[in-house]
Amino acid sequence: MSRLAIYDEQGLITGDFIADHAAIAAQLQPLGVRFERWQANRPLSTDAQSEEVLAAYAEQVKRLTDEYGFRSVDVVRVSPDNPKRDELRAKFLAEHTHSDFEVRFFVEGRGLFYLHVKNRVYLVLCELGDLISVPAKVAHWFDMGREPDFKCIRLFVIPDGWVAQFTESNIARAFPDFDQFVSAA
Repeated sequence: MSRLAIYDEQGLITGDFIADHAAIAAQLQPLGVRFERWQANRPLSTDAQSEEVLAAYAEQVKRLTDEYGFRSVDVVRVSPDNPKRDELRAKFLAEHTHSDFEVRFFVEGRGLFYLHVKNRVYLVLCELGDLISVPAKVAHWFDMGREPDFKCIRLFVIPDGWVAQFTESNIARAFPDFDQFVSAA
């Protein structure tokens, strides 16, 4: 189940966990963050390849591509047996921004986005069926957990794809990691 928790910058939670998808979207919308639910137009197997995944979500991908001018779309899969899982996880754990949107749709599995906006940090647990679009220049980081297991569609305006500008802040250390958040929620 998707969840949202809002913290202050010192890592103290400011309210209850929110699990209602519409309520999560309503909390994120004023930040410019898009949070949607998508349904595949056909059943997908867990071993579905990129072409099959993109075909199953072609209407939604086209809608966003037309709206935002995305020039690149791909599917990424990270599994617990990936020999580079620790390296991949570490890459995303530091606070950063992008000059492009960061758009992820979870075809399988889940991951935890941390959005640092003004004096708040929004922890958004995204799961199967969730689309999150983090606007350009919004400070954030991502945790896939110690045993990552997800498949995502990624959409990019910039042809180079994922390019981060790291803030050099240590703020991420003040918050529960993916595994702690999932076990507490």
